[in-house]
Amino acid sequence: MNALDWIVLIGAIVGIAAYGTWRTRHTDKLDTYLKGSRTTGWFTIGLSVAATQASTITYLSLPGQAYENGIAFIQNYFGLPLALIVVCVAFLPIYRKLGVYTAYEYLGQRFDQKTRLLGAILFLIQRGIQAGVTIYAPAIILATVLGWRLDLTIIFTGLLAIIYTVTGGSAAVNLTQKWQMAVIFGGMLTAFVILVSKLPDHATSIAGVMGKLEGVDYTPDLTRRYTIWSGLLAGFFLQLTYFGTDQSQVQRYIGGAALREGRLGLMFNAVFKIPMQFAIVMLGALLFVFYQFQPNTPVVFNQTQWQRQVQGPDGVKFRALEEKHTALHADKQAKINTWAAAHERGDASAEAKARAELAAAQKASLDVRNEARAALQAADPSAKKTKDSDYVFITFILTQLPHGAIGLLLAVMFASALSSKAGELNALATTSTIDLWRAFRPLAEHDEARNVRNAKWFTAFWGLFAIGFALFVSFKEDLIESLNIVASIFYPALLGVFVVAFFVKWVKGSAAFWGALGAQAVVIALYFHGKIAYLWLNPIGCATCVIFAVVLQAMMRSEQNS
Repeated sequence: MNALDWIVLIGAIVGIAAYGTWRTRHTDKLDTYLKGSRTTGWFTIGLSVAATQASTITYLSLPGQAYENGIAFIQNYFGLPLALIVVCVAFLPIYRKLGVYTAYEYLGQRFDQKTRLLGAILFLIQRGIQAGVTIYAPAIILATVLGWRLDLTIIFTGLLAIIYTVTGGSAAVNLTQKWQMAVIFGGMLTAFVILVSKLPDHATSIAGVMGKLEGVDYTPDLTRRYTIWSGLLAGFFLQLTYFGTDQSQVQRYIGGAALREGRLGLMFNAVFKIPMQFAIVMLGALLFVFYQFQPNTPVVFNQTQWQRQVQGPDGVKFRALEEKHTALHADKQAKINTWAAAHERGDASAEAKARAELAAAQKASLDVRNEARAALQAADPSAKKTKDSDYVFITFILTQLPHGAIGLLLAVMFASALSSKAGELNALATTSTIDLWRAFRPLAEHDEARNVRNAKWFTAFWGLFAIGFALFVSFKEDLIESLNIVASIFYPALLGVFVVAFFVKWVKGSAAFWGALGAQAVVIALYFHGKIAYLWLNPIGCATCVIFAVVLQAMMRSEQNS
């Protein structure tokens, strides 16, 4: 990075945060602080929802996930449009009609305080963890790649988000997320254009023959993570939970000028989200093709830690792995060119033979990469904190983009981190203030100034919690999958409670409460059993909660009548 990159990076991040802080510095009304301005339009709401949902992990980890596994992850979003329609029809009108600050206030009105408290606690646990992941994800990678101290990177990014979120609340989040999304789109578009300009002919055909464009899997197998069935059915429940019951999303659309604005904001995401995610996974698939033709493609993308071992006492072993990978990579390039030539002249027999040889070469190359990763992790246990695929896109940014564009793309990473973190902190503070503090202190309801002060203190508390969590956490999965796995553990029972509340009117609070606890136990047991893909925990957990609640209520009625 040179001076221009630093100017672009610091200017984009600090400028947006300072603008949001200054514009909302006089936010002193609880309604505005927690819900945002009542004049907020649908486009701002739509961008705010998208920005809260799409964290740094989306832009940093998803291209690497597609680099390794192809574009199949896109199936995860197939149920999203239908989920948003359901939220618009069933969830949003009730939230607006009751004038609630949080989704869990509705549970208190529909059921009782203990069910409301359970819903709030499930949200706080899940989103509190995700807030830590959100700040951890860019910090651990950027600190490693750029040579920054990890702890200082985490603390700096976290404190920056805390400052302007505490100052302006939801109004600041909505305002700054518009500009953060502009930086994100500009940066990602720049990366995509530069990547495409560097690709060889027949890039998509090469990606296809190497298995990176298999976007739809019709296999009816509950153990496979991403199929059309898990996306349409299980993914529908996950997205319904995110957008219908997660306060970090609900808070973005229950404010605004009118019901119409919230609905249009959500429909904007129904139309916009899948194309956006598809563009990002295609970026990853094309990155794979790009690196097939680079003579110096790294055996491990986490080059900072790898080079430390190459120059260390065991350098001979690591250099030998590099040389082995270089030879196999060159052989694979030759196999790709052989296939491309057969494909170009339409020789089906030669093309089939070349395809088989290419698959063998790809497997040999992948085997040595796995061997290198294992050697790195054995020599440096801190390399286990993230998967190597999470370094693919940041490596492309730092080595292939022109100066200025590097700063812009790094600004994208930080902007999305600040954007998502601010939305999460604001939602955590809202739930803590309304569903914990004010629920147990009814007399405090009319003390506006005190409630705003408490909301700011809770914002700071959850920000510090996220920073502390980020300082100690590590991952076994891709970062983007880790977020969805956490949600799939804690949210299915919560969704079940809302389904009961909306559609099973004769079920009361105690049955819903114990049904949710029972469903949560079932989901945790199934997750640790490990036999089904995590997405399927969402419909199973939701259905279990509904069934338990209905059965328990019927039993309670029977006892009362006997």
